[in-house]
Amino acid sequence: MRARVGQRVPVVVQSGGRSRTGARALWLAAETVVTCGVLLLLLVVHQLWWTNREARAEALDQVRVLEREWDISPPPPPAPTEEGEGAEGEGAAAEAGEEVAPFGAPSGSGAVSVGERGASAPAPSDAFAVLRVPRLGLTVPVAEGVSKRSVLDKGYAGHYPGTAGPGAVGNFALAGHRNTHGEPFRYINRLRDGDEISVRTRARTYVYHVDLVLASTSPRDVGVIRAVPRSLVKPSYGYSAPGAYLTLTTCTPEFTSAYRLVVWAKLVSTAPGRG
Repeated sequence: MRARVGQRVPVVVQSGGRSRTGARALWLAAETVVTCGVLLLLLVVHQLWWTNREARAEALDQVRVLEREWDISPPPPPAPTEEGEGAEGEGAAAEAGEEVAPFGAPSGSGAVSVGERGASAPAPSDAFAVLRVPRLGLTVPVAEGVSKRSVLDKGYAGHYPGTAGPGAVGNFALAGHRNTHGEPFRYINRLRDGDEISVRTRARTYVYHVDLVLASTSPRDVGVIRAVPRSLVKPSYGYSAPGAYLTLTTCTPEFTSAYRLVVWAKLVSTAPGRG
């Protein structure tokens, strides 16, 4: 049949508004996911690559500065000592059970016993020694304190306030990052009995040999950094007699801070000058 003249023929138009809105929402969601992924990747690159590069460069610069200064301005001759005291001079031992900062946590400044007679305690965050571990190819400055921002995040090893100084009877206890920010202590789990560790100061170089490794303990196991170190969590690990000890501590497992890895070494020799 023919449509009557003037009669309108209905036209059905399918609306695409909803489909376009849905597609736009999916596109925006995809863009958001991609953007978040890129930002996350950049953050990972920054943490795992850039902080290491930056901290290692700063740490090596500090080592060069210290050793250049020591070579140019050697220490004065040691003062006369009392009868029975060696010229090498060992500082006052930290008393067993002394109050120390929480193990594995930043702390304020505290009394520091110094391994060389006549030397004053370093100021907080000041680098005062150079630590070398030949097996690991590690050379890193040692600074006073275990503050993340002013010491550990710069790629330094940090000296626990209240523990003995290098070469002293007692426990010269150090902390360092396992991952990121130079990660100087990343591979200390590879150290074995007898491995050499040296600590150079302005006056002397102290050589320690690795003696014990505690693979994992609580972050609050303060016994491991006491003057006579012994784990409070695993008492079979540690010592029962005074001595000149070096302790290295770091987080474990890698990329976590759940537990602490501890390496103990004993002083075997000292020598003047360069190590």
